[in-house]
Amino acid sequence: MIDLRRLRYFIVVAAERSFTRAARVLNIAQPPLSKRIQELEEEFGVPLFDREARPLALTPAGRLLYDQSIQVIQKLDQMSSTMKQFITAERQRFVIGLVPSGFHAHLPAIIRHYRTLTPDIELSLSEMTSLEQVAALKDGRIDVGFSRFRIEDSSIQREVLREEPMLAALPAEHPLAREEGTLELVQLAALPIIIYPARPRPSYADHILSLFRDAGVALSNVIEVVDPQTALIMVAAGSGACLIPASAQQPMQSDVRFRPLPPEATSPIILCHRINDASRSLEILFQTIVDLYGQWGIAVPNALRERLRARS
Repeated sequence: MIDLRRLRYFIVVAAERSFTRAARVLNIAQPPLSKRIQELEEEFGVPLFDREARPLALTPAGRLLYDQSIQVIQKLDQMSSTMKQFITAERQRFVIGLVPSGFHAHLPAIIRHYRTLTPDIELSLSEMTSLEQVAALKDGRIDVGFSRFRIEDSSIQREVLREEPMLAALPAEHPLAREEGTLELVQLAALPIIIYPARPRPSYADHILSLFRDAGVALSNVIEVVDPQTALIMVAAGSGACLIPASAQQPMQSDVRFRPLPPEATSPIILCHRINDASRSLEILFQTIVDLYGQWGIAVPNALRERLRARS
């Protein structure tokens, strides 16, 4: 059987018409290169190069082998490329849309566990707002979204995974920050309230405003910013207060104090997907969430259990 490495070496020597230049192209020393070509000549029983010619020239047998070798190597390269394309096409992709960072206390663990269960699936993450997730699901750009804001759409199925408690973030020097216990939303009415994101709307900002409306609190000063990190920076600077999910708390931030809010002030963690999606990849994600929530002592939504039962 012909050694393909020797064949490739032969092609380079023939193209360069010099052992010295070919050795540089191949990034090997010249003596081993000459040895491989001699081995090839011994295998065929004929000289392939006229070593007396300057520059180096192919013998008639060498020209024939060169023409045949080019065809063989091209065919092999084409076969390799075709197989790689086939494997890539066969490997399923699963894209998860996420609202901005700082909102997902348990999501990294869920994703790690999912990856161990699905080595055949190429998993990727894409950061986008809740509103953008709806459009991306309908367009097929993502397969599932983790959202923080309820958006009604007849083509999207929502599973509320849990209602996460919310906290009030206050400047450390503010009198309300020095008190203990639950902070009522009405106590924040006199402060500027920082909401996020400013755009696009509707968004999580509208969820925050709805909490104040439901509590009968009329806000006189609302500041819109891009994301929760910016909101917390402004709180630290004494520009106002903001509401954040408990998972976005930054306990090491000494210039911000966090106080719990009443039980009804919660932030939903919502899993969104296309309605009637019965894919294996989505089913495994459901099972991953159910299993890990059970391990962590978090109540598993009945709707999620029912979906898994219906699929089994």
